[in-house]
Amino acid sequence: MGLFDRVSRVIRSNLNAAVSAAEDPEKILDQAIIDMGEDLVQMRQAVAKAIASQKRVQQQYERAQAESNSWQQRAQLALQKGDENLAREALTRKKAQAETATALKAQLDAQAGQVDQLKKSLIGLESKIAEAKTKKDMLKARVSAAKANEQLQSTMGNLSTGSAMSAFERMEEKVLMMEAKSQAAAELAGADLESQFAALEAGGDVDDELAAMKAQLSGAAPGQGQLPAGQSPEAAPQDQAVDAELEALKTQLDQL
Repeated sequence: MGLFDRVSRVIRSNLNAAVSAAEDPEKILDQAIIDMGEDLVQMRQAVAKAIASQKRVQQQYERAQAESNSWQQRAQLALQKGDENLAREALTRKKAQAETATALKAQLDAQAGQVDQLKKSLIGLESKIAEAKTKKDMLKARVSAAKANEQLQSTMGNLSTGSAMSAFERMEEKVLMMEAKSQAAAELAGADLESQFAALEAGGDVDDELAAMKAQLSGAAPGQGQLPAGQSPEAAPQDQAVDAELEALKTQLDQL
């Protein structure tokens, strides 16, 4: 393989690749319809010319046929008048026109077949163009859908790996963390409040118990806490111990 062939193949392959990359399906479809429309115009012009030519041949044939008939009548008239030479001349003219009419008739039949074929081709081309227009709209819609889907997939791909989506996910996680901290703080505040009320309730029980003890020791209850006869409170050592224990309890309660 020569160097020129190799270079030529490389150039053609690059050109083909460039053309393929530059092809826009929507534009190519529109241009194809335009080209087919131009072909349709040319086809109609060809059919019109064929029909016009057929009509001219038809007129020539009819005129030659009429001339042949006319010379036939003239030959009969000359023969009736006894002019045989004139009759022979008329028959000669009649024969020439008859031959012309025969040739024109053959040409006319051939043109009629061509015109019929051109008309069928024209109808077929019109049908193909109408079908192509319908397909073009469908293909363009599919192209638009494919482009939209490709753009959507590209956008989704960029979002899944891009900084914008990462930042969004980080902020979402941060909001969730803030909500969790707020909920935990509320729960802790509620627990502290409950503990304070529990301490107050416990303190009330101690106060009630202390009051009951005071009542017992002071003799508020009948038949309880009274000293024996002939003995003063100062003389009882156990009262001093009780008082000391009472003072200790008060001190503990004050420190709560």
